[in-house]
Amino acid sequence: MAHITDWMATAKPDPEWEEAPDIGQFPDIASLRKWITQSKEDGAAEMGGSISGVKESDHQVEMRDGHKITCRTYHPESSGGSPLFVMYHGGGWCIGGLENEELLCRLMTSKLGMTCVNVDYRLAPEHQFPVPILDCYDATKWAAENASTLGADPSKGFIVGGTSAGGNVSAVIAHMWRDAGDKPGLTGCHLMIPAICYGAFLPEKYRGECKSFEQNKNAPILSAKACDLFTDNYIPEMEDRKDPMFSPLLVPTGQKGLPASYFQICGMDPLRDEALVYERILRRDEGVQTKVDMYPGLPHGYWSIAPKLKVSEKFVQDSVKGAEWLLQQK
Repeated sequence: MAHITDWMATAKPDPEWEEAPDIGQFPDIASLRKWITQSKEDGAAEMGGSISGVKESDHQVEMRDGHKITCRTYHPESSGGSPLFVMYHGGGWCIGGLENEELLCRLMTSKLGMTCVNVDYRLAPEHQFPVPILDCYDATKWAAENASTLGADPSKGFIVGGTSAGGNVSAVIAHMWRDAGDKPGLTGCHLMIPAICYGAFLPEKYRGECKSFEQNKNAPILSAKACDLFTDNYIPEMEDRKDPMFSPLLVPTGQKGLPASYFQICGMDPLRDEALVYERILRRDEGVQTKVDMYPGLPHGYWSIAPKLKVSEKFVQDSVKGAEWLLQQK
C-alpha cells in the first residue's frame, strides 16, 4: 500500500457506517455462541442464498488424529478441470462454520468457474491451538490429493484463503506448504482482514508504525477485549503465541517464495497495521506480487453485520475480483 502514507487516517468513520455490537462485551465463548444463534433465529444479517449453476457436496474428511470434519465443495455445473480454492472461515478460531463463507464460495464458483472447498475445522476452546491449524492443513492436503476427483485442476490455479482467523490460517498454511515442499504448489493467498502477528511479539522495527491495536481498541465488532476473548480461548499459553503457526510473520524461514497475495483491510480494525506491514514485507522485501483493497472508516467484519450497505456489497464484489486477480498471477 505504497500510496497510503497515513495509516491512522483510515480509521475515520465511514459516513455510511452505523454502530454495531462489540464482541468483547461477552464474558465467554458460550454466551457469544448463544447470541449468534439467537440472532440467526431473529433473521439478522442474512447473506446470500443458493446460486444457479453451482453444485454442492459434503465430504467427511479424516484428520491425522482420526477425527473426521466436513469439507463442503462447490463445483461449476460444467467443469473440465477448474482452479481450486480452499477456504477457511473466520470467527476467532472459536465460532463460525461452513455458512460463514457460503456466499463467497458460491460466487467464486459461479463467476470464476472455480472448485471451492469450504473447511469446517474444529473450534476452540474445545479444540485449542494447534488443532484448528492442523485440521486446515490436512483438509488442504486432502483437496490437493483429490483435486481431479473434485473436478479441479490446480495447475490452473491453487489458492488458499479466509477471513479474519481464516486469513491467519491462510497465511500460516502458505508458509507450511512452502516449507514442506508440498505439491502442487500454491499459486495464491486470499487474505481478508487477517491476523498476522501477536502484538507482544511483533518485531521491534515494526512497533512504531503498528498503532491500530491501540487506536482501534474500542472499535465496534472487534475491540481489544474481543481479541483477548478469542485469543485466550484459542491459544491460552502466552509463549505459544510467538509460534509461527499462530504468528506467521515470525516464521524463521521468512516470506520469500510465497504465492501472490491479495489483501482486504479495514481502517477501523485493530488488525489493520499488522496486515499492512506484512503486505509491505511481501511486496517490497521479497518481491511477492500483492494487491490491496482498503476500506477506510469501517470495522473488522462489517459486511457480515450490515450486509445491505453499499460498502458491504463492494467488499464481497472485491473478494471475487481479488480471487480473479490471483488467478491471473499464477
